[in-house]
Amino acid sequence: MSSPWIEALRSVALIVPDVEAATRFYTDIWHLDIAARADGAVYLRGTGSDHHLLSLHPGPRAALRTVTLRARSAQALDEIAQAAVEAGGTLISPIAQVSEPGGGVGLTVRDPDGRIFQVVHGDACHADAHEAPDRPIRLAHVVLNAHELPAAQAFLESAFKFRLADRTRIMAFMNCDRDHHSLALGDTDNDALNHIAFLMPDVDSVMRGGGRMRDAGYSIDWGPGRHGPGNNAFNYFVGPDGVVIEYTAEVEQIDSTYKVGGPEDWVWPPGRIDQWGISQPPSARLKEAQRAIEFIKENFQ
Repeated sequence: MSSPWIEALRSVALIVPDVEAATRFYTDIWHLDIAARADGAVYLRGTGSDHHLLSLHPGPRAALRTVTLRARSAQALDEIAQAAVEAGGTLISPIAQVSEPGGGVGLTVRDPDGRIFQVVHGDACHADAHEAPDRPIRLAHVVLNAHELPAAQAFLESAFKFRLADRTRIMAFMNCDRDHHSLALGDTDNDALNHIAFLMPDVDSVMRGGGRMRDAGYSIDWGPGRHGPGNNAFNYFVGPDGVVIEYTAEVEQIDSTYKVGGPEDWVWPPGRIDQWGISQPPSARLKEAQRAIEFIKENFQ
């Protein structure tokens, strides 16, 4: 099912009012490591090969700056640049050398609803990739709300060749590699960031992460549980600046034989919202936070 143009989800860039405070959280509590600093921003890595998973940039309020995807080839960048415009998007930055840490060659596009995607190729990777207990490896997925989901889905399909893996009543799960989904679209009345999911090495790490977050004063706002589409275990939290973050593990790996499901295939028995049947519904605080972080509206810099 994989995209011929997009190899993987690489990273997310956030704007935050206090970069140093957010950095302390994501290093000391969330268990990422600093990969680089540049121009007041901090770039944070997991234990995997990606140069960084998360970057924190200074600004007056919390916002989503970009979602970065990795292209399979330099030729794919040319294809994406043309396809994104034909799909109704705007080419904010043409294909050029990326000046930020991680480097490579890349472009930046904005979809018709204001979502900003950077696509890079040839970016730096760490040679010491490994797995470690209770430490994130890489990003698993990013979920973006969509007030007009069919149009947002069509853009991802046309501009990046993502493919639908499953459609539930409230979400479209979009596939680009062996992971069941790398992006998903929430069927809502807004276009905010729903959440960012970090892949942990195992379910034990998801649970230990939940305990560590509670020790630090962050409640588990949804979980523990195991999702239907993607089959992944989860714990959700509202982190600094109101950003919803998830620890997850055991994401289902799929190929061209996977049968795309519809809403009728993902109906829970009464009283259940996950496979295990132990999770409480998402907290009101979580639901509110999933509407609060929007893409920047100003001209991209």
